[in-house]
Amino acid sequence: MSYFSRRKFLGKTGALFSAMVAAGLITSSAMAADYPTAEVNTTGLAVTDDTVKVGILHSLTGTMAISETGAQEAEKLAIKQINESGGILGRQIEIIQEDGASDWPTFAEKSRKLLVNDDVAAVFGCWTSASRKAALPVFEKENGLLYYPTFYEGLEQSKNVIYTGQEATQQILAGLDWVAEEKDAKTFYLIGSDYIWPRTSMKIARTHIEKVLGGKVVGEEYKPLGDTQFGSVINKIRLKKPDVIFAAVVGGSNVAWFKQLNAAGITSDKQTLLTLSVTEDEVLGIGGENLEGFYSVMKYFQSLDNPNNAEFVAAFKEMHGDDSVIGDVTQAAYLGPWLWKAAVEKAGSFDVDKVVAVSEAGDIELDTAPEGYVKLHPNHHLWSKTRIGKWNKDGQATVVYESDLIEPNPFPEGYQ
Repeated sequence: MSYFSRRKFLGKTGALFSAMVAAGLITSSAMAADYPTAEVNTTGLAVTDDTVKVGILHSLTGTMAISETGAQEAEKLAIKQINESGGILGRQIEIIQEDGASDWPTFAEKSRKLLVNDDVAAVFGCWTSASRKAALPVFEKENGLLYYPTFYEGLEQSKNVIYTGQEATQQILAGLDWVAEEKDAKTFYLIGSDYIWPRTSMKIARTHIEKVLGGKVVGEEYKPLGDTQFGSVINKIRLKKPDVIFAAVVGGSNVAWFKQLNAAGITSDKQTLLTLSVTEDEVLGIGGENLEGFYSVMKYFQSLDNPNNAEFVAAFKEMHGDDSVIGDVTQAAYLGPWLWKAAVEKAGSFDVDKVVAVSEAGDIELDTAPEGYVKLHPNHHLWSKTRIGKWNKDGQATVVYESDLIEPNPFPEGYQ
C-alpha cells in the first residue's frame, strides 16, 4: 500500500488506529525498531529512537504576522495528524518554534539556531522572499532543508529548499493572461510593497504585459513594507484610469490599502483589481466589504469544493477555532510536513541529502492535498493549478477560473 493510500486508509479507520495506539497494541517504538536510529540518522540530526525534531519559523509578531499566522497553524495541524497516524519512520515529531518577527536578519539568526544548535531535521517556514533570501545562505551552508510555502517570483532553485507555493509562471503570467482576455485589459497600474518579491514580480509582469500581451504599463509604485499611507498612489490611479490595478501589496499594509481605495470610491463596480497577495488570512483584517468584487490569483481558496478540502477545513477549524480562515499560503504550508514525510519514508532516512535525492526523482505526489492533486517536480517546485477568486462581502472567494495543472518553470525564458 502506498504512503498516501495508507493515509486515506488511516483516515477511514482513525478511531480504531488511535484506540490501538492508546491500548499499546501499536507503538511508535515498535515501528521505529524497523528503522534503527544509527541507519536513519547518519548526520547528527535531532533524531532519537522515539522522536524527530523539526523547526517552524514564521513571523508571529510585526507587520507580517497577519499573513504568517495561518501558515504555522497549518504546519502544526499536519504534524499533529502525522503523529496521530504513527509518526514518521515510527518516530513522533517534536516542534521547535521560532519567531522571525517580520525582520529578515532575525530569520537568518533563527535559522542558524534551528540548524546548528537544535539540529532539526527540517524547517517549515519563511513567508516573504526577503526572509527566504536572508535564510537561504544559512540553509545552504549548514545543509538544512527548508519547506517554503509562499507564492513567489521564481528565479531560484536551491538544493536545500522545497517550494510548495506557486512560482511566477503559475501565478503572475497565468493571472495576467486571464485578466487581459476576460476584461479586455490593455492598460495596467502596478503597485507593490518595496522589497524583492513585489519588485521582481512586477518586472516579470511588465515584460509580459508589454512583450506578450501588447499592453501598456501606465504607472508603477512601491511602498515600504508596513506603510499605511496610500493617498498619493490612489490619486495617481485616478488620473491614469488603468483598465487593471495589478497589486502585490503585502502584509498589514493591505488593510490600509483596500480601506483607502474603498473610501476613495475605487470599488469593483468601477475598477478591475487583481492582486497577487491577498488571501483569506489578510481579508480578516481588511474586511470583505472593502474588497468585494476584486480578484486574487492563487492556487487555493478555502471555498474549493472537493472532499479533500472539506476534510482539511473541518480539521483546521476544530484545531484552531470556528472563526479561523484558510488562505493559499496556509494550505501550501500544510503540504510541507506531508511532502517531507513522504520523502523521508521513501528514502528510509532523515538525512537531508537522501531526502533531497528522492524528492528530485519526480514521483513524490499527493492526491490528498486540499487544493487537489499535486506532484513534486525535480526542480523542487510543485505542479499545480492557477485559480482566480472573486471576493465576496463575507470574506470568502468565488472561484471564477481554474487552469489545468501547470508545470513549474522557475526560470522562464525571456523573463530573467
